[in-house]
Amino acid sequence: MGNEILIVEKSEGIATLTLNRPEARNALSRALREAIVEAFHGLRGDPEAGVVILTGAGKAFCAGLDLKELAQRKPEDAASLFGPMSVIQAMADFDRPIIGAVNGPAITGGFELALACDVLIASSTAGFADTHARVGALPGWGMSQKLSRAIGIYRAKELSLTGNVLSASQAEAWGLINRVVEPDLLMEACRQLARDMLSCVPEVLRAYKRVIDEGYARSLAQGLEVEMQAVRKATGSLSA
Repeated sequence: MGNEILIVEKSEGIATLTLNRPEARNALSRALREAIVEAFHGLRGDPEAGVVILTGAGKAFCAGLDLKELAQRKPEDAASLFGPMSVIQAMADFDRPIIGAVNGPAITGGFELALACDVLIASSTAGFADTHARVGALPGWGMSQKLSRAIGIYRAKELSLTGNVLSASQAEAWGLINRVVEPDLLMEACRQLARDMLSCVPEVLRAYKRVIDEGYARSLAQGLEVEMQAVRKATGSLSA
């Protein structure tokens, strides 16, 4: 398993996905992106994967897209970057909680990968940076919209319009991540959180995640209707 670019381990209802390109700071090559998409598609119907933990091998969480490979991009690579076959879409479609165990720097596309998780716990060695503007590219995985909703528009602009690094402690203070722990405690903290989630009723856990996500993308009034529709579907007893 150690030579695989994505290590998938399952135990006690928890699936741990480890990006395994430490020599490239876990940069997202096409092969790694496709492996992540395949893993999430496969885990969706797996009873042994009630919660997923996503992390990186080595000292980095993810350095973003593999820029060397991207410079030689072929037209057929577009499907693995954007649209239904993208990593971000596969994570958005996944119906179980995804915990991001941010073990080190999460840069640009790696930052967007973190934002695609449902909950973020970071090592004290983690850091976050959006360098799209510095490298001359616009984001395509949701950074421009998700970050401002997570930490507020002014803080998001500070990060995205400078490319500066946000430390783990500051990310916690700004509400970007749930909490910071020491590096050697990171995975156990994530596993404990996963066990807490697994103590819930599985069908409700999945439905609740969907309701939160769908409602958050809409106005409050529309979000409340999303909730009520879910309740009607679940109970079958409430009138319109």
